[in-house]
Amino acid sequence: MPTTDPTSSPAPTGAGAAAPGSCVVWSPELLGYDFGHGHPMAPARLDLTMGLVRALRLLDGDAAPAVLRPEPASDDVLGLVHDPEYVTAVRAASEHGTPDPARGLGTEDDPVFPGMHEAAARIVAGSYEAAGEIAAGRVGHAVNVAGGMHHAKAGAASGFCVYNDAAVAIRSLLDDGVARVAYVDLDAHHGDGVEEAFWDDPRVLTVSVHQSGATLFPGTGHPTDVGGAGAGGTAVNVALPRRTDGARWLRAVDAVVPPVLRAFRPEVLVTQHGCDAHGEDPLSDLDVSVDAQRTALGWVHDLAHELADGRWLALGGGGYAIARVVPLVWSAVVGEVVHRPVTAGEPLPEEWRARVAEVAGFDAPLAFGPPVDVRRWSSGYDPDDDVDRAVAATRRAVFPLLGLDPHFD
Repeated sequence: MPTTDPTSSPAPTGAGAAAPGSCVVWSPELLGYDFGHGHPMAPARLDLTMGLVRALRLLDGDAAPAVLRPEPASDDVLGLVHDPEYVTAVRAASEHGTPDPARGLGTEDDPVFPGMHEAAARIVAGSYEAAGEIAAGRVGHAVNVAGGMHHAKAGAASGFCVYNDAAVAIRSLLDDGVARVAYVDLDAHHGDGVEEAFWDDPRVLTVSVHQSGATLFPGTGHPTDVGGAGAGGTAVNVALPRRTDGARWLRAVDAVVPPVLRAFRPEVLVTQHGCDAHGEDPLSDLDVSVDAQRTALGWVHDLAHELADGRWLALGGGGYAIARVVPLVWSAVVGEVVHRPVTAGEPLPEEWRARVAEVAGFDAPLAFGPPVDVRRWSSGYDPDDDVDRAVAATRRAVFPLLGLDPHFD
């Protein structure tokens, strides 16, 4: 059983009804997932995030969420998704520094480091235990900002991801009797590992809104990728052009995510909130503001209540603007999960800004960003807009498979 502290209590939902409490996965040991100096996946992004969560007092009060402090996942848990031979290879890399490039270990993206197996398995355990709390009805919402390792495959590391905690959490929900799970991935990079794990499984809907694979790693996630045999329509990919801004990104989310979720009717919603779509991120070419990402977060929260009785697991993911972007987006994720949402323009605590200056050597923003204008898809299709054309390609490819009209919601 996971260790929890403090005991959670019911928190109000957005609709004002009572709901189970929430839980937050966190332990300083999660900072051990560290590929070394100069690697984009810097532990400081998590440290600064949780520092901001504490400074905003999001975990305080009478209705404070439970805190799960995971130990590394067992081989049985990892085996829900990963091949035993791969887990053995990760252990060898972790304990002896043995690279295995054929399995993605010891590459530029995924260099070997001591304790790598334990660090990656601890992230998995956090998402697995949080999913178990939701399946058992002990909490309604859960969040693991250290999670969202969506590129890892059954037998290989990929894209900074050693083990795929999101896929393990989804598999565990299915094993616990959940009939349908929807996974929504808002990272700038296609959620290829999760999609691949459930390609032929009609019980899992995977939706990824990302920069087109024609211009960004991992090169996958095309609109015509719609799922395998017997599962057509359960893979949904919105492949966006470079320089898509926050307003048009939200328009794409609005055009696809709510209708496909409503058609699928999930019993649990799992979301990945990689924040590398931001304009300051060094590893993508999108320009999605903090507030646009915060707005989408509120939308998926509402959809969890509308469609899944509030059963929602939120995960972190990519994000490499480690001080100016990641902590703001992920503290907003935590705030939403624990029903203490941050607001557009809300000032950032001075003690946290001082910590950023100390760690990163530059000034943090003064506040969360201003609100972004939203032009809903229902306002009409513009064939001259490259984002609208990308959205239309997705709707044409997948909507009929879900019984939806691609031209109307």
